Amino acid sequence: MARRKKHKTRAIVAGYVEKVSARIFDRYQKEITDMIRGHQGLYALYKKDKLYYVGLARNLKNRIRHHLKDRHQGKWTHFSLYVIKKAGHIKELESLLLRIAYPAGNTQKGKLRSAKNLLPILKRQVKQKIRQEIIDIFEDIYGHKGKKKKIKIKHKGDRPLQGYFPEGKVIYANYKGKEYKAWVSKNGRIQFNNNFYDSLSTAGTAIIDKGAVDGWYFWKYKDKNGNFKPIAELRE
Repeated sequence: MARRKKHKTRAIVAGYVEKVSARIFDRYQKEITDMIRGHQGLYALYKKDKLYYVGLARNLKNRIRHHLKDRHQGKWTHFSLYVIKKAGHIKELESLLLRIAYPAGNTQKGKLRSAKNLLPILKRQVKQKIRQEIIDIFEDIYGHKGKKKKIKIKHKGDRPLQGYFPEGKVIYANYKGKEYKAWVSKNGRIQFNNNFYDSLSTAGTAIIDKGAVDGWYFWKYKDKNGNFKPIAELRE
């Protein structure tokens, strides 16, 4: 059997020099700039071992000479240079470094223009997780002590369970030796694993490996005596 060739990822960084003294640039500017002629990259200025400034090195010679005389003069002692193969990624890499390190010499924070802020999604998922944890912890008294916080959900289509549990109810399923729990709201909407379903069967298919399931027998509820009963019995 022929071995499958491993896919090699293309390197972004083609070369680098790190923590070079600023004094070497006064004497060997040509040697340094000739070394990366025709290439672009990122450079970093350091005050001894502390990162001070990050910038683009489209013209390294002019940039470094400029920083030896501008507002950064005397504020850095060493510099590093990273030659980047893919010029299209340079600006995004600079922005990423600015957001991570936020050097004192940079006045602006890097902008990730085409990236999506995932914090709102994370907050929403955490809220759903907390809500489910509350249901799991207080399942035996949920709906009996205090008022359940209302969840605003738009009604879509028919919900067979609507009206069966006016105060909401925890329901259970057992599949391959593992117990699962879901919450049925008073409007018949089923919340399971941070997702919402309109029927017991669709909620059940989220658990089983494949195929269909009769949700009325797959899911069970606890009666007043704490016994598990198929939800189908409520229709009898």
